[in-house]
This record gives sequence, structure tokens and C-alpha cells, in this order.
Amino acid sequence: MRIGKTSYRSVWRDPDGAIRIFDQTRLPWQVEILRLADAAQVAEAIRTMRVRGAPLIGAVAAFGLALALRADSSDAGMEATAAMLAATRPTAINLGWALEQLLDALRNQPREERVAVADRLAQAIADDDVETNFRIGRNTLPLIREHAGKGRVNILTHCNAGWLATVDYGTALSGIFQAHDAGIDVHVWVDETRPRNQGALLTAFELAGHGVAHTIIVDNAGGHLMQHGKVDFCIVGTDRVTRNGDVANKIGTYLKALAARDNGVPFHVACPHSTIDWRLARGEEIPIEERAEAEVSGITGLAPDGAPASIRVAAPTSPAANPAFDVTPARLVSSIITERGVSAASEAGLVALYPERSAA
Repeated sequence: MRIGKTSYRSVWRDPDGAIRIFDQTRLPWQVEILRLADAAQVAEAIRTMRVRGAPLIGAVAAFGLALALRADSSDAGMEATAAMLAATRPTAINLGWALEQLLDALRNQPREERVAVADRLAQAIADDDVETNFRIGRNTLPLIREHAGKGRVNILTHCNAGWLATVDYGTALSGIFQAHDAGIDVHVWVDETRPRNQGALLTAFELAGHGVAHTIIVDNAGGHLMQHGKVDFCIVGTDRVTRNGDVANKIGTYLKALAARDNGVPFHVACPHSTIDWRLARGEEIPIEERAEAEVSGITGLAPDGAPASIRVAAPTSPAANPAFDVTPARLVSSIITERGVSAASEAGLVALYPERSAA
């Protein structure tokens, strides 16, 4: 990823093991880099969405556990830290997946070797995420090229699935960045993604930084654009995909999939291997995170003095509900794009790409 002329990953380490992240709650108005020096700070950053995006929080949590082992490498300390980190965001499977990778490798290791093992594995998880997302983009490119012959390719996305949601490249946006770099004329309809506006704030920031043409729209405009032939296909990321191909993603994704089906618009999901939950059979088993009412009743923007500020937009006497995710049934998903290829949204399709999971 690039900010100005400088290339970054979304997470990196200092020599002492502390990690650096971008405070995503300050973007796009301020580019602020945070230093997280212990597991408690890592947990707070994940919980408050200073760092977010399913693949990224998995990598950050892995670094957080590795960092905690420098202070306490005992069995009890290791397990307690992993449990604390896992509880921060319940829907995104990458978080638990990354922690399990470390715990499985560490439980039988002598205490004096755990720090080195955890450091290596956490870095490997981050590096694998970069390569995985690059390959997802490569596998998305042919889908974009299919529409390029008739002029500009108009793509609709929801929430943020670019480099800020991963260690680098992004999932849903990886192919868009690569298409742009290949000279394909792409334009992205960017859902604002209430209540936290990750699309308007983060996706638009990423696309602008890469020079990709885009337009921010309110969440309810997508169906209208599809009706009028202004969307060639939709692509979103995901926080968890179950064995049968059901997809959990940011709230509002299901409605976009319904509109896409009604208008004959393909609806694709970009999904790294770490986001597939082979233990869950179907989407109704996915735990859905409920977040604070204040995210719905308020909104953050830029005040006249140029500083970020939050204001209330709802009636002060009215309560608000805030489910953070919804589940799109596999029947509404045209394909799942992974680092290994493009799959039907079904158990048979996923297992064809991951045959080692056929007996899972």
C-alpha cells in the first residue's frame, strides 16, 4: 500500500517486538501511527476498531500474543492472553484462527523457546496474508476483464476490504488495484457503510491513494444503480464463510446481494483461506457481533475547525440496535474468489479448492 510516495504494510514490528498500526479511526483526516507495546493495548486497538478487517486483526492478534510471551511465557499466561484477544471481535474467524495457529505450535514448546517460535509464526501469518491477497487479486482479474470490452467497468463494493483490512493488497480491492495497474478502466461505487462509514472513510481513501476512479454512494443507492445498468458486478470481502458457502460480512451486504440477484448482477466474495470456517456447517451458526448504540445514534466527521468530531444524529429519546454483520446465503453468491481459484459458493466448490478439508 502507498501513502503518498511511501509504501507500508498495515502492521509491522519494532525490534523490541512492539507493533505499529495505523489508527483507522483517524483516517482519512489524519494519518496517525500507533505503537502497541503489550497485549492489552493490542486488545484495545482491536476492540475499538483502531485496527480492523478480518485478515488484519488475525495478524495483529498473533503479533500481540507473541509480544505477551516476552513478559510471561507460562502456560497460564499464554492461554489467558489468547482468550483475552479472542474475545475482542467474535464474528471474524481470522482472529481465532491466527491465535489457534500459535497456540497449537506453542503448547508443546519449552518456555524458553516460545518467544522465538511465536515471533516466527506471527511473521509467517502476516507474510502469508500478503501473498494470499495478491493471489486473490490475480484470480479476480479475469472477472474484471470479462466486462472490460464494453468500456468502463463499474464495480460496487460494500464496507472496506482493501489494504487497510489486511496486511497488504486487500481482498475485494486487490483485483481492482491490479486491474487499474494493468490499464483497465475501472470505476468503483463505494457504499458509505453506515454506521461506521468504513466505505466512505477508508475504501475511498485507499482508492484515491491508488488513483482508482470511484464515487461514494449512500448504502441504499446500490439497488437503484443496478436497476439502471450502472453496475457490472459486486464484490465484497468477508469476515467468515461457512462450509456450505454462506457469507458473513458487514451489515447491509445481504441487501446488496438481494438487489444483485433481482437485477441479474453477479455478486462475488473475495475470501482468503483463513476466513473459511470449516467447523460451521451454515451461516445461522455464526455469532453476530452487537456493537454500541452510539455508533448508530451518532456519526463522526470533520468539524469546521478541521478536527474530527462526533455528533448525535438520532432522537435522544430513541434506542438503537447495532448488529455489526449479516449473513448472505450461498444461493445469492455468484462465486467465492480465493487465493487458489474461483469457487462456487458451496461445500463441493470449496472442497474442490481445498481437498485437504474434504474429511474435516
